[in-house]
Parts: sequence; structure tokens; C-alpha cells
Amino acid sequence: MKYLRYLFLALAIWGSIHPMFYFMRWILANDWDWGGMIDAWYVNDSATGLTWDLTISAIALTLWILIDSARRRDALGLVCIPLTFGIGLSCGLPLYIFLRSRPSKAA
Repeated sequence: MKYLRYLFLALAIWGSIHPMFYFMRWILANDWDWGGMIDAWYVNDSATGLTWDLTISAIALTLWILIDSARRRDALGLVCIPLTFGIGLSCGLPLYIFLRSRPSKAA
């Protein structure tokens, strides 16, 4: 289980770097035009479907984090919510699984 846990950490790191590479290329090429980026998310039905798929998945993850963190009384996982919406689901989800799978402090 230990190695699987670190696989999720590696996915979180990859999920934060790889998508940001493309976002930053687009932002720099388009003079920080955030409105244009958002417009690009809805440029056709395929992009719109993917945008909604990721949005709904991010909302589901957020609800899971909120409920699970309250139930477990472990606020550390809450850091994954802004990372999910600021970087992406590819960072927030594997990071939350990594954090949630850490060994219990109970004896």
C-alpha cells in the first residue's frame, strides 16, 4: 500500500505540472486573456462536454472532501479543494487520495 500511496503523490505532482504547462503557454500567447481562455473551453460541443465533465467531477470531489474531512475530523484534505479549482482535478483528486491514505495516528 505504501508504494501505491506514493504513486498517487506522483500523479498529483504530474497533474499539477503537465496541465499548467499548456495553460501557461496559452495565457502567455494570448496576453493573459482569461476571458478568451474561458471562451475556448466552450468553442465546440466536444470542448463544452469535457468542460462540464471536469466541472461536475470537481464538484463531486469537493463534496466528498468536505464530508469525509468532517467525518474524519481531518482538515488537511481541505487544501485539495482550492488546488482542484485552481490547478485542476488531475492535481486535487490524486493528492486527496494520497493524503487520505496516510497511516492512522491511532495506536
